[in-house]
Amino acid sequence: MVVALAIGAFTLGLAPRSAMLPEWLPLAIGLVALAWPALRPADVTRDDTLPALAVLLSSIGLAVVARLNPELAQKQIVWLAFSLILAIAAGPAFTRFRVLAAYKYVWILCTIALFIALALFGHEVNGARLWISVGPIQFEPVEVIKLLVVLFMASYLADTADVIARTRPWSLRANAKYLGPLFLGWGVSMGILVLQRDIGMASLLLATFVAMLYVATRRVDLIVGATTVFGLAAWWAATHYAYVERRIAVWKDPFHDPLGAGYQALQSLFALANGGLFGAGYGLGRPDYIPSVATDYIYAAFGEEWGALGSLALLGVYLAVVLRALRVAARQPDLYAKLLATGLAAVLGFQILIIVGGVLHMFPLTGITLPFISYGGSSLVTNFLLVALVWAISSERKAPPGAG
Repeated sequence: MVVALAIGAFTLGLAPRSAMLPEWLPLAIGLVALAWPALRPADVTRDDTLPALAVLLSSIGLAVVARLNPELAQKQIVWLAFSLILAIAAGPAFTRFRVLAAYKYVWILCTIALFIALALFGHEVNGARLWISVGPIQFEPVEVIKLLVVLFMASYLADTADVIARTRPWSLRANAKYLGPLFLGWGVSMGILVLQRDIGMASLLLATFVAMLYVATRRVDLIVGATTVFGLAAWWAATHYAYVERRIAVWKDPFHDPLGAGYQALQSLFALANGGLFGAGYGLGRPDYIPSVATDYIYAAFGEEWGALGSLALLGVYLAVVLRALRVAARQPDLYAKLLATGLAAVLGFQILIIVGGVLHMFPLTGITLPFISYGGSSLVTNFLLVALVWAISSERKAPPGAG
């Protein structure tokens, strides 16, 4: 933990300077990052490795963004400062996280409200309606939505998991009674996401939904049913939306239009190939060949300069965060805390899988960001809050002096 925090703080200290930002800002952020784990309640112990790894990943991300686009790095460091401050400020509220279970229908209503706002006021980026602008600030509501869906599902399943687990698949009335609100909230989210052509986030929510539902009920028939419905919706979107069709066509054969639709995909593959095992070296790659390199393809830029070994090391850090979050879930005495930690771990893990798999050409690329690494304020804020919440869930009372 200490090593991760120290490396992260050191990297922040090397962040690019700008006349528009005070020179002391990177150093101040580094000191705040070092202090974050120390601000837990005095009577509990927590998994302090979680915030340390979040700081380490975001510091690496800032260094990569600075290499790709110094102007974006200036914005990213401001978002990083805001994310850290917000995560620390939310600490006292997250300490009482079980209170959140009482507001399960508030979370799903907020989710639907954000989708409606996105449909009415959002604007398209590369064919998908993802962003809402408020003055000079743009944000992605779907980043908040993924946390709201986890909060709703953890609350609802904690109350109904036993009944759902005992209900027979052929008992339609009982299934409709207890699964109705769950599938209504999930189905509305899926439908709107597909209609807004954001298949990547729809896939993320499906994977999270399936993981939490299985942990709560162990009912395989529900998993198969939910996946089938999503598959049909995704097929419909793939055959009716040019944006989705184009993504799939590029995945199947990027060489069909190497200077047009397939250009980015090919350049990312060339970058990874150029990196080889050990990488070209920091600052020695050619990320400028990839237009969306700071967002969708930042993993390709990292892989070119740090090689396959560096890329695997980065994935190892991600794996450590996800496994520690799952370990937190396994240690919880109540179902709500277990499901909440599981859902948050699933959101992070599946998001990494979807974007890295897309860059590696394992399946069609989606517009999901690489957590903590890609440029984007909405993603950075949301993921810091995610880690802060899992960190709070990991709390355990200290043994009294002389006990044992």
